[in-house]
Amino acid sequence: MEFILSAVQLYFTSLPMFFNPMTIGLLLLGTVIGITFGALPGLTSTMSLALFTPLTFGLESSQAMVFLIAIYSCAVYGGSLSAILINIPGTPSAIMTGLDGYPMSQRGEAGRAIGLATIASALGGLGGMLLLILAAPAVAQLALRLGPSEYALLPSLGLALIAYISGKSIVKGVIAGFIGLLIATIGMDPIGAYPRFTFGLVDLIGGVELIPALIGLFGIAEVLKQVDKGLLKEVGFQKISGILSCFSEVKKLWGVLIRSVAIGTFIGAVPGTGGSIAAMTSYAIQKRVSKKSKEFGTGLPEGICAPESANNASVGGALIPMLTLGIPGDPMTAVLIGALLFHGLVPGPLLFEAHPDFISAIFLTLTLSCFLILLVGLAGSKLMARVLTIPQYILMPTILVLCMVGSYTIRQSLFDIGVATVCGILGYLLQKVEIPVAPIVLGLILGPMLEDNFRRSLILSGGSLMPFFTRPGCLILILLIILVLFGPSIQSRLRRKTGFKLKSSG
Repeated sequence: MEFILSAVQLYFTSLPMFFNPMTIGLLLLGTVIGITFGALPGLTSTMSLALFTPLTFGLESSQAMVFLIAIYSCAVYGGSLSAILINIPGTPSAIMTGLDGYPMSQRGEAGRAIGLATIASALGGLGGMLLLILAAPAVAQLALRLGPSEYALLPSLGLALIAYISGKSIVKGVIAGFIGLLIATIGMDPIGAYPRFTFGLVDLIGGVELIPALIGLFGIAEVLKQVDKGLLKEVGFQKISGILSCFSEVKKLWGVLIRSVAIGTFIGAVPGTGGSIAAMTSYAIQKRVSKKSKEFGTGLPEGICAPESANNASVGGALIPMLTLGIPGDPMTAVLIGALLFHGLVPGPLLFEAHPDFISAIFLTLTLSCFLILLVGLAGSKLMARVLTIPQYILMPTILVLCMVGSYTIRQSLFDIGVATVCGILGYLLQKVEIPVAPIVLGLILGPMLEDNFRRSLILSGGSLMPFFTRPGCLILILLIILVLFGPSIQSRLRRKTGFKLKSSG
């Protein structure tokens, strides 16, 4: 009971801040930007966060996070609009929504599909937020007991997980993670304080600036990718009607929503996963348990509600490791960690003790953004459908200009524009050879944490590696890393051997 009371008290700590017109304005602006960027194909939620983080420079940290969390939460929902209307997911987490949403819109029921997705997204976000409030303080207390050895292995686990789920090849994911770690070594040594890999450039003494690198890897690389595809055609407009009639339909799907929220929050809390994995898993499980499994992919309401509630619930789940351990739950929270550092805040268990008002602002923003998704999503879906008709030959140059402006804004430095450009070209070329970008970003962010804690552990143990093999927490983390990296190959070999024996014995 005491735990619940402390969680409730933490939740309402920053409530007076939301009576400030500036805070409400930022919340509304973040909602509109998030839904718009999420709905437009090629403009991912990660890109939107990377672009708008520099614009929060003059804001208080709590107000800046209200703005960014609203963008994050609403962009995840916005991806469903384009998936339903034109079968092009605005975000990766909306891929599964299009499987049933687009067939429904093809039958002339686009309004019904959008209504189902909007209500499921709002309820999923609220469920994920509730579990975040209950779980995050407990995880933070547990994290206070960890030593430098565990904190050196936690980033390694995060990199292993993101390498596993980011692409078809674990090897390519690991390569991408090492590229990020190498980039993170540029600048001053954290312990010896001497410059490394700066090539005599004063601008690199402080390391590669995080936000321009993110803008390049996600923003400029995506622009180059879209231009390379040649997607310069216009999209026709669809008539939207019958949105509000979906409330009674959603009431019959409470079992689907509860199961999907639990799946989405749990998967979102695993570092390196995110909304796309949550949506895919929830869709697959719902198809397996449903009595209408053969109808999935033909415009079934369950096929919309399951992935949409899961990917929005994953937002709260992804914030659990970010706030408590300083480890991104997905690429979007990786950018949010960059925003926290940008405002002088260090994510981790001490954040709950030092800045409870900041944590409370995040909780309340997630709650309010869910209601705004319901309000703006239902009222503004017709307008969003028209926004989708913007030709990409107008949209992509505009985004490129925003990328350059966002990179320059950090330090008013042309060098940062060069960093963003180089990272953009690098990200584009790596995607051409199917090397994922997300592990690079996590390597860049987690690299300093890994190196600092690894070397600190060696200093405390007199240069011995034994703490990594004697502490229970370290052994558990090492076992998890081995299972993530080598478990799939071991499992496939065992299956082949078992299959061979069964075949030969028969």
